[in-house]
Amino acid sequence: MPPNAQPEPRVRVFDDPEALARAAARRVCELAKESVAARGLFSIALSGGSTPRRVYELLAGDDFRGLVDWESLHVFFGDERAVPPDDSRSNYRMAREALLSRVNVPTENLHRIEGVGDARAKASDYESEMRSLFGEAEWPRLDLVMLGMGEDGHTASLFPGTAALEERRAWVAANWVEKLGEWRITLTAPAINAARHVLFLVSGAGKAERLREVFKGGPDPVRLPSQLIRPKEGALEWYVDRAAAAEILPPVEPT
Repeated sequence: MPPNAQPEPRVRVFDDPEALARAAARRVCELAKESVAARGLFSIALSGGSTPRRVYELLAGDDFRGLVDWESLHVFFGDERAVPPDDSRSNYRMAREALLSRVNVPTENLHRIEGVGDARAKASDYESEMRSLFGEAEWPRLDLVMLGMGEDGHTASLFPGTAALEERRAWVAANWVEKLGEWRITLTAPAINAARHVLFLVSGAGKAERLREVFKGGPDPVRLPSQLIRPKEGALEWYVDRAAAAEILPPVEPT
């Protein structure tokens, strides 16, 4: 590989969302085991969304729960809405209901983004909390960042055309999303790209065209923020169901 070249992403296609979710749960267990063996802990940033929710439910279930040393986890979040933690729109609430209330992660290892209050101050607070684990590192070396991709190409709360796409120094940013009329708090692209592993989970036919643009279109990260995610010293994996992958797969000959 040439100097400074980024490794190509690994793309795995699954027949349906359930197969995708089970494979993703298995991958989380594998990475957790490897990280705990190597460093004594596993730091993960969770994503919101329906596909990750199913992964969390599986991880908390009988098939996977015993495969993870939950007491060695440090749980972060890729982004959060400006809502209280008990709001139905809260990524933390979803993760708590699907996973965190059902496994034994120590309370002090659960690092929730506070969405209520001044968004810039809360983003700064969250970066400070992350630095309490990662210390003086230039960027947080999370073991795994889980991501989704919206039908507009956004990921985390890095939305098309928003200011946070230009952030080059902060780990966490307050991002005003004009089309939603609200603030979001999000990990920045450089912070995500510092992770050891990044795992995208994408399902549904509604994302097929955008996924084709992300993979096969020209570079246009202002319009397609998911293109910003290319770890320099980490692995990038996309787990995609067949419906979402329809525009990037070779055509299937009729039988």
